[in-house]
Amino acid sequence: MRIQLTAVFEKVKNGYIGYVEELPGANTQGATLDETKENLKEAIELVMESYRQINEEENVGKNVVKEPFGILTA
Repeated sequence: MRIQLTAVFEKVKNGYIGYVEELPGANTQGATLDETKENLKEAIELVMESYRQINEEENVGKNVVKEPFGILTA
């Protein structure tokens, strides 16, 4: 399985804003396009970690099976 995310970058007055269409909450800004791209990678990691923590809390006391499913690389 291969998942491709779509990054959107918009030039604004003070630099760029960027977000991932398929991942709500993964958004950022930067002075340059390169800085914004790097910041977006970090934002994606933070959003994924937040979702992971939320799910761990929701699964306390439940009989669940967790296993690696895939890896996204940038």
